[in-house]
Formats: sequence, structure tokens, C-alpha cells
Amino acid sequence: MAYISYLNDDQIPEADRVPDRDNIIRIHGIHSRTMTHHYGLYRELMAGRSPLTRVQREMIAVVVSAINECHY
Repeated sequence: MAYISYLNDDQIPEADRVPDRDNIIRIHGIHSRTMTHHYGLYRELMAGRSPLTRVQREMIAVVVSAINECHY
């Protein structure tokens, strides 16, 4: 498994910060212009219209992360 470090909030330009503390989002701080794009995609996938409930989507994400041995 790869390890990607993330920056503290004060190291990320304010315009690129997002209202989310998840590490999978925070890793984009190393190239902060991608943070808002990834956050928008994440919000659409996890909270947008779907035949799956939010709980089902979160369960899928947990299982995939566990299979990939991803600590994020």
C-alpha cells in the first residue's frame, strides 16, 4: 500500500480548502487545486441521486478500502 502524506490546513491556499476533514480529501492538499474537484466528485457520488442509499455507498467504500488495505 502506498502512503501519501497530507498538508495541514494552514499550508493549503484558502481558496482551495474544502469543508471536509477526511484524509482521502486532504491528500489533495499536495496539489491543492485538485481538492475542490475531488470534493465535488465525492459529494456527487456519496450524496447525489442514486438507487443506493448513503449507508450502502459508505459500506461499499469501506469494503473496497479494506480489500485494498487502504487506511484512508
